[in-house]
Amino acid sequence: ASDRIQVCVRKRPLSEKEMAGSQADVIHVGGAEPALKVLEYKKRLDLSEYVEQHDFIFDEVLSEACSNKDVYQRTTRELVEYVCKEAGKATVFAYGQTGAGKTYTMMGGKSQPGLYMSAAQDIFRMRDQAERDGTQVYASFFEIYGGKIFDLLNSRHACVKREDGRQNVLIRGLTEHVISSAEELMQAIGWGHEARSRASTDANIDSSRSHAILQVCLRKGGPEGKNVGKLSFIDLAGSERASDTGRNPDRTRRLEAAEINKSLLALKECIRALAEGQKHIPFRGSVLTSVLKDSFIGNCKTVMIANVAPNQGSCEHTMNTLRYADRVKQIKKNATLIAEDAASDLLLEERFAALDKLAASGSRGMGSLSQRSARSAAVAGKGDATLAGKG
Repeated sequence: ASDRIQVCVRKRPLSEKEMAGSQADVIHVGGAEPALKVLEYKKRLDLSEYVEQHDFIFDEVLSEACSNKDVYQRTTRELVEYVCKEAGKATVFAYGQTGAGKTYTMMGGKSQPGLYMSAAQDIFRMRDQAERDGTQVYASFFEIYGGKIFDLLNSRHACVKREDGRQNVLIRGLTEHVISSAEELMQAIGWGHEARSRASTDANIDSSRSHAILQVCLRKGGPEGKNVGKLSFIDLAGSERASDTGRNPDRTRRLEAAEINKSLLALKECIRALAEGQKHIPFRGSVLTSVLKDSFIGNCKTVMIANVAPNQGSCEHTMNTLRYADRVKQIKKNATLIAEDAASDLLLEERFAALDKLAASGSRGMGSLSQRSARSAAVAGKGDATLAGKG
């Protein structure tokens, strides 16, 4: 389970407005490890100021000097190869507060293509190099807004989530489009991006208020054929406090924020269950997790890219994002320990079985004595190893 999920953090540079306001850069990236530290400015009860330092370590930490191409190479390229060469499934999440650079990471800009474009170029290049006869690329692009699904490539047509007899989630009314090149895919994404739900909040003048999901499938045998690879990109709506949405009389923005945060919590619980190898994964906790069920189960790998803003005014948001990402990382770490314990128990059982066989073939008295002694030694050895690990 440990290699199925990777947690990465990307720091954006200070904006011109933040520099003009003399806001300090509170995030420092550096060192041999993929680590960062956050300097949080606080006040005591007597109003004197002090600085509290927080240290984090992740699978990848990308500084403000990293381009979108660097982000792709260090986080997503391996997943694209897994999808194209091993017929696997992979999911890339962009997470963080509104205004932290999630959509820029996915969409890119004029001078720097985002993850969408880089992945599309590699998908078509790898498909052509593999000479897969009859393999076509299909794409769908939809958003989840207020717990409802809208097709971004079909004038925001409302879609309905359904489950078939095998509990596979289907989105009725969602259109799929055959894509022949990376440029054609980006053109379709551009249309969908323009239709995506946005609103101005206190935290961001152009905040995405929906989760946008791009799904790219490699398929043989036409629209109803067999998938031989699937890559999903999820540009999550900005996480924020309800107070950051502004004082809207009709409470629409506040309800949006509540729905967004509810779905993000459900996503964390699914990632927890996935990493720990639990039999039950709570996909029905939200519409977001239920429609992504197919992207979680089976031979799926996941990367979470947590985007953070470096300015002092966003420090509270930044800490919330990093704590969320750190919890996901700890889930991954705990899953590794669980897997190691299970492997240790299995090895111990195999040793016991070998000792039982040896005892049965020898003399009854000596065999029983040696068996008991060996079992005691094996159990003691495992106890010593456990204590050493905890120490």
